[in-house]
Amino acid sequence: MSNTWSYQETSWVEGGDLVGYDVEATDGSIGKVDEATYESGAGRMVVDTGFWIFGKKRLIPAGAVTRVDHADRKVTVNMTKDQIKSAPDYDETSQWNDETRSRYSDYYDRYSW
Repeated sequence: MSNTWSYQETSWVEGGDLVGYDVEATDGSIGKVDEATYESGAGRMVVDTGFWIFGKKRLIPAGAVTRVDHADRKVTVNMTKDQIKSAPDYDETSQWNDETRSRYSDYYDRYSW
């Protein structure tokens, strides 16, 4: 899907940084934004899930974001906790390139946002 890696509203991230924001799935809290990128067509967040998935991090594409509330420092994504839990593990040592993007796209492109 072409919108997987683009924020639905560019105004959400203009001049702001989502690092540290709480992340809310459709069925509850999943953690905090640890890293975020904002490039056009390559936007993504790395979410630290804390104790919820035994300290694992998940990369979530920008297209999954449905709302950003800067006042409450909260990002809402259109995915369930199970969908996020089933996503590929985030590997901090891997470089963001076509191969890495393809691995995540294989999983996330099945969802429509």
